[in-house]
Amino acid sequence: MSNQENLEMAHRQHVKYFMRFLDILPSSLSSHDTTRVTIAYFSVAGLDILGSITSISLDLRSRIIEWLYQLQVHPDKETGDMSMCGFQGSSTVNVELDPATAHFRCGHLAMTYTALCSLITLGDDLSRINRKALVQGVKALQTEEGNFAATLSGCESDMRFVYCAACISYMLDDWSGFDKDKAFKYIVQSMGYDYGIAQCPELESHGGTTFCALATLKLTNQLDKLTEEQVEGLKRWLVFRQIDGFQGRPNKPVDTCYSFWVGASLKMLNTLKLTNYGSNRRYVYETQDTVVGGFSKWPDTCTDPMHTYLGLAGLSLIGERGLSKITPTLNITKRAHEHLKSLHEKWAKES
Repeated sequence: MSNQENLEMAHRQHVKYFMRFLDILPSSLSSHDTTRVTIAYFSVAGLDILGSITSISLDLRSRIIEWLYQLQVHPDKETGDMSMCGFQGSSTVNVELDPATAHFRCGHLAMTYTALCSLITLGDDLSRINRKALVQGVKALQTEEGNFAATLSGCESDMRFVYCAACISYMLDDWSGFDKDKAFKYIVQSMGYDYGIAQCPELESHGGTTFCALATLKLTNQLDKLTEEQVEGLKRWLVFRQIDGFQGRPNKPVDTCYSFWVGASLKMLNTLKLTNYGSNRRYVYETQDTVVGGFSKWPDTCTDPMHTYLGLAGLSLIGERGLSKITPTLNITKRAHEHLKSLHEKWAKES
């Protein structure tokens, strides 16, 4: 297949590709079963970017929504404790456990974030969300350093979960569980000598965590608290991540997903226009499977739902024809974001 032929969107194949993951988890992804909610998110959000959310029938949409609500962890029936509240990643671990191991049934910030994104994209009104409990679940996970752990059952704490906590707080329109000042301090401490931002202080700058940090600052209205030197340094570091597509770190190969992570970061800083759209577009299309559908991280490798979704999201940022526009901070379409804003208006009237 010539490069020119591959520069056309295989729209129909990508729709079928995402729909498969909503029907069954293939054996190649069986190790990801406990994070099945994220795969559902990539598929649902991917269909939305393709302008094909209606490909999900009303019956299937209802079943996905019901499945997601089954994964919501509610307050302890005896004590009312809300610290474990959130969403689990899969029905595999959604079982009744005996009291000695009941603490393993708890929410996970990334699963809660992707579950909420999926519900919003599917048009749910979030009426069955225990907003107070989810906010308390977020609050219980913030550390003294200002970052967040993923779950109370034991997990690393880093910039990824700062972002997830910020998105959850924004979507629930309640910041009472998120200490913005502590989070800002943690983000600044994680900025390196090169002005990129790392998972944690003293680690290597990374395109994905730079996105998480910038999106958090944007969602918390703290982006203007960065100095001019920090902002200009960030812009420079991000722009230098383009080779043809984008890489996540210096001296690393380019990867489809960074067309979103780095592209969205530049978009939030109003600097994406300084990059070469054509080169980025050509690289992403080199990873497209036009027969089965999907995108991979590198050319001639296996496709997966994450890189397929992020490849489409990256193309959306540069105005690819036929793709819906997205809200970079939340990583959902503007259509879904408008639905969320209507829910916020409704809650404000009811309060």
